[in-house]
Amino acid sequence: MDRKNESIVTTFILTGIPHVPELGTTLFGIFLLIYILTLVGNLLILLVIKVDSHLHTPMYYFLANLSFIDMWFSTVTVPKILMTLISTDGGAISFHGCVAQLYFFYALANTECFLFVLMSYDRYLAITYPLRYTTMMSGKTCAILAGGTWLSGIVHSTAETTLTFRLPYCGPNKIEHYLCDAPPILKLACADTSVNEMVIFVNIGLLVCVCSFLIFLSYVSIVRAVLKIRTAEGRHKAFQTCASHCIVVLCFFVPCVIIYLRPGSKNVMDRIVAIFQTVITPLMNSLVYTLRNKEVKMALLRLKDRGKFL
Repeated sequence: MDRKNESIVTTFILTGIPHVPELGTTLFGIFLLIYILTLVGNLLILLVIKVDSHLHTPMYYFLANLSFIDMWFSTVTVPKILMTLISTDGGAISFHGCVAQLYFFYALANTECFLFVLMSYDRYLAITYPLRYTTMMSGKTCAILAGGTWLSGIVHSTAETTLTFRLPYCGPNKIEHYLCDAPPILKLACADTSVNEMVIFVNIGLLVCVCSFLIFLSYVSIVRAVLKIRTAEGRHKAFQTCASHCIVVLCFFVPCVIIYLRPGSKNVMDRIVAIFQTVITPLMNSLVYTLRNKEVKMALLRLKDRGKFL
């Protein structure tokens, strides 16, 4: 059998985050704190949405999905980052472990991308058709739409993972990144990767462009509808809700564009930008939807008061 057509690499080495060795312990503490806050923040959102009946609405149903995704999205990457910072061989990851990390990373990222589109569409319906909204977005409809985002994310991830690991890897095995991502992995393949790179570029590029365009259309319609609201309080509440969503959307999509759609991509820059997407954004989502959301803050206070009487 031709060994050139086989993957003989059994272990990859992740180079990790570029840093001065003396700062390893400090960075470990920072990333560990961010990871803990991300888990606690998103778990708190899930808890308050679960127990507070005032938040049993489509908007918060989708927010619960986002918090669940962010918890696992951070978990897929941050623990490995922590290991590379404190262990001499922490960057080692098995071939199958790398496949799994890439698969779940893309599955969660793609699902989140589709979910942002769904959340913008939900806000469009709520503001444009307030009287028909509850009928249009029934519990069954929300479940079907949310399930569709998960299914779409899984399908895209399966395609991207298959394209990446159908190639042979026979050495070297050092991935210039802190996670198993397609672009740096393809550089290690013992075969022509031009077709794979083009397909992944088009796949991710098309996904980002289409999702961004749909979100843009939703918000153009939302702004037009909000301007027709007669009361200043109503306009302020609508804009505040939409502003929170816009912030998290920008935090998610801008790094994607820089990493995957920037010609002449550089590994170091990619890793720095990816830190924002994979580590900071999941934390920011929970902070934005708690600190900027009056209903969530009131629900947290009710949960606190309930705890006093237990």
